[in-house]
Amino acid sequence: MLTPATISVETGEGRRVVRLAGHWTLAVLADSLNGLEGRIDELVAAGVDWDLDAIERLDSAGALLIWRSWGRRWPETLEISAAHRRVLARAESVPHPEAVVRGRENSVVWLGRMTLRAALHLRDAVALVGQLVLDLVWLFAHPREIPLREFSATVYKCGALALPVTALVGFLIGVVVSYLSSLQLKLFGAEVFIVNILGMSVIRELGPVLVAVLVAGRSGSAMTAQIGVMRVTEEIDALATMGVSRSLRLVLPKVLALALAMPLLVVWCSAAGILGGLFAAHLQLDLSWGFFIDTLPRVVPLPNLWIGLSKGFVFGLLIGLIACHFGLRVKPNTESLSTRTTSSVVTSITVVILADAVFAIMTRNVGLPL
Repeated sequence: MLTPATISVETGEGRRVVRLAGHWTLAVLADSLNGLEGRIDELVAAGVDWDLDAIERLDSAGALLIWRSWGRRWPETLEISAAHRRVLARAESVPHPEAVVRGRENSVVWLGRMTLRAALHLRDAVALVGQLVLDLVWLFAHPREIPLREFSATVYKCGALALPVTALVGFLIGVVVSYLSSLQLKLFGAEVFIVNILGMSVIRELGPVLVAVLVAGRSGSAMTAQIGVMRVTEEIDALATMGVSRSLRLVLPKVLALALAMPLLVVWCSAAGILGGLFAAHLQLDLSWGFFIDTLPRVVPLPNLWIGLSKGFVFGLLIGLIACHFGLRVKPNTESLSTRTTSSVVTSITVVILADAVFAIMTRNVGLPL
């Protein structure tokens, strides 16, 4: 049976001696840790001598408790066995945890840490882009080494399999935009302008952004998880051992396949959105299908379609690069895999919205109806 840890104080010959006895181990101290630590703190403040010869057993937990209560310094008078002194000496070597910095200094430290982290991500992203450019140059010189199988598999997974969900989302968004717009246009007798609102919003803005968000959450996360699992299982290291380039076989096909599939998905989603808007406008405003189809090309010039396709291409490149970037940064543990996958999706959506804002500024005078 384990003897409880005890603290007793003896007074004699003008001095007070604190005697520690029993088992000062983690199994015994678990239930009385706070009380013992507070008691020792009071005695240290009173200035006493210490006698640890009665301690039957002392482990690292008990030694660390005593050492911290002593203020991380040896008392002036101490009676202790050589074995217990060695245990306390090991506790002495444990580094003191840094005090939590508060206020302005804490904010500065946090800002500096975030800045350095962003700089590291930027450095790795630039290195990844540079490696992909070198791979493209090498493939032009060695066309037989083009990874067609990996490219076609990614196009199928990210493009063909995403057609149902993008069509459904596009159709529903078209219905919602048309329905809400028709309620307002009825107030001013301007029902015919539903074609303008629906065409410009879906083809130029909503189509590319919706597809990008869906692809980032569906395909981008899958890419990050796939590469991350290969990092955890050391498959990427095995590829390097066999002399297979990870960027050529893993990253480049995914990035190029997304860049190709995204514009096609944008056209598909925009067509579904226009169809949904046409259906809702016919029900709400009794707008004829022929009038809608005839008016759409005149109020939505062709450059708007090219803007939407350009957005899809750029968004595909960005999502592919970000997904692969975070996948390659996964550490060999499952927690890092989940964290990097989440970061990949959040970063992709954020970057897509920022890129869309840049597109809106650069093309503000392009594609407007005469």
